[in-house]
Amino acid sequence: MVSTPPSQASESQYEVTDPQIKVEALVEEAQPGSDIDLEFLYTRDIEFRQETIYFIVVDRFYDGDPDNSAGPNPELYDPEQQDWGKYWGGDIQGIIDKLDYLKNMGITALWLTPLFEQVEALFVEQAAIHGYWTKDFKRINPRFISKDEEPSLNKTQTTRDTVFDRLIDELHKRNMKMVLDIVCNHSNPDFSGKKGELYDDGVKIADFNDDPHNWYHHYGEVTDWENEWQVQNCELSGLATFNENNPDYRNYIKSAIKQWLDRGVDALRVDTVKHMPIWFWQEFNADILTHKPDVFIFGEWIYSDPRNDRSVEFANESGMTILDFGLCVAIRAALAKGAEGGFHLMQDVLNLDHHYYGATELITFIDNHDMPRFQSLNPDPEMLRVAIAFIMTCRGIPCIYYGTEQYLHNDTNGGDDPYNRPMMEKWDTDAQIYRDIRLLSGLRRLNPAVSMGSHWQKYLTPDIYCYVRRYRDSVLFVAMNRGETVTLETVATDLPDGEHTDVLSRRKFEVKDGNLYNLELGTRDVIVLSHVGERVKAQTIVRAQLNNVQTQPGEIVAVIGDCPELGNWDISKAYRLEYINTNTWFGEIPFNESAGKLIAYKYVLLREGTSPLRENLVCRRWVIASEGTVKWRDKWASGRES
Repeated sequence: MVSTPPSQASESQYEVTDPQIKVEALVEEAQPGSDIDLEFLYTRDIEFRQETIYFIVVDRFYDGDPDNSAGPNPELYDPEQQDWGKYWGGDIQGIIDKLDYLKNMGITALWLTPLFEQVEALFVEQAAIHGYWTKDFKRINPRFISKDEEPSLNKTQTTRDTVFDRLIDELHKRNMKMVLDIVCNHSNPDFSGKKGELYDDGVKIADFNDDPHNWYHHYGEVTDWENEWQVQNCELSGLATFNENNPDYRNYIKSAIKQWLDRGVDALRVDTVKHMPIWFWQEFNADILTHKPDVFIFGEWIYSDPRNDRSVEFANESGMTILDFGLCVAIRAALAKGAEGGFHLMQDVLNLDHHYYGATELITFIDNHDMPRFQSLNPDPEMLRVAIAFIMTCRGIPCIYYGTEQYLHNDTNGGDDPYNRPMMEKWDTDAQIYRDIRLLSGLRRLNPAVSMGSHWQKYLTPDIYCYVRRYRDSVLFVAMNRGETVTLETVATDLPDGEHTDVLSRRKFEVKDGNLYNLELGTRDVIVLSHVGERVKAQTIVRAQLNNVQTQPGEIVAVIGDCPELGNWDISKAYRLEYINTNTWFGEIPFNESAGKLIAYKYVLLREGTSPLRENLVCRRWVIASEGTVKWRDKWASGRES
């Protein structure tokens, strides 16, 4: 029996290097007589929780190649950068030119708005500068590449020396990852009678207005946003909506995305996921992960929330994680809008983390291209600093919207779309937020408590928030203040006694009996104290995650199995996992003697004062890689008393 989808990645501890695993060599090491499909089991998985993502609207970042700016239709380009609906010249070469700026800020992954070829016309005075009105999913927007790479002259998919390939190479040279933004729900709206004209590397294959093979839904626009059928089958703002029941469409979109993965893309951000049924995403992700098991995928379920059962189900069962809109809304209310509940609003969301199977993999953010920037709501740079410090130290994977580190914002019309997409203006490496992100990004990769640990509230008022992140012996203590200067008499930190240095300010703090006494927090102040414990080291490390167990205080989840590392079925020697929340237990299990071998295992619930509760199944089986890091993602099977 195989557990939930197997996955594994080779990496050095907390620094992904991802060497190719040689299946043929590992097959020889497996136990003889096994009928398990080793080609299936020997897949890899990327560890993304220690990354810091930077989200770029490509057209508005930097113009590295002025020769491509006019594009196929010069009327859609505004060299004066005054018409917000037109292209302003940013391109892929511009991103390459600024990679060192981003690398030095601590950015480890770049999420770029869609690079695909777009329709070249205006729709409601708006060109497709955002990249979400795709014409051809197998070609790059000619405005983003050099003129001699124009698709009609040199097919995108047969050339491997384009500016896109150079971007991938330059990112990987810097140990940075590429996140490609994709749209599976729709193509383009009606441009002068043309709607949904779709191409396969230059060859027209579908047309909304001439659709005998049903590539599109034809149900009109959504009129009732509470009607799930309408949301999944009707049009979003007049966009031609794909018919996911058509296997030709599904084969086309999957083949297109696979081609970009083959070019070196490391992760996918998927647009408008709530507008397609979950079965489509399960099939899509299954095929994509079979093609490239080490790709990380996250989706945009607009205004997802842990109190929204449908968005939670999607995050848990679709095969991808999601952008954490619930926490974003709470951060903006507490810190940008000054809501009376303050930090309580943020903690209220974190208190519901047990709804998710993978709360530590949710993508956290404070603003994006579809909402006013944080500083359009609150221009105070110190409050922005508090918000950034929070997403850099709380659970989840932080995503910074381009220019935030330079306080970039335009408040026209309240800063809403399109004024939340100004041209990048400054590249000051001495800016306070730039420096903070650099320091905290380094901390995320150094201290496993930040990327993988649990979150514990220690002191909470509307204006003051102190919390601890904890994993094994590693601890991170954070204190932040949205109000005026205050002194806290006693705050528990979980840190070892002694002197600790604030990561951001280099101030010294003395911990006694695990507490800070008379802690002074200045106006809009942030303090970050870190202690890194002993890390798990082994030939092979299994990162085991168990969900659906619903533990009670005093209960502990452990792993037992038929190998020395798991106690050889001796429950007293079972490997204990770490508590993340009541629905999630996680731990890194070191394998040396059993590396490269087939093992059997199951989970057990250790309960004080009563018999252990074992899973009610024979066992789970896995072939442990001979080296590197493996992930198990399992759900608790109903238990049996010992």
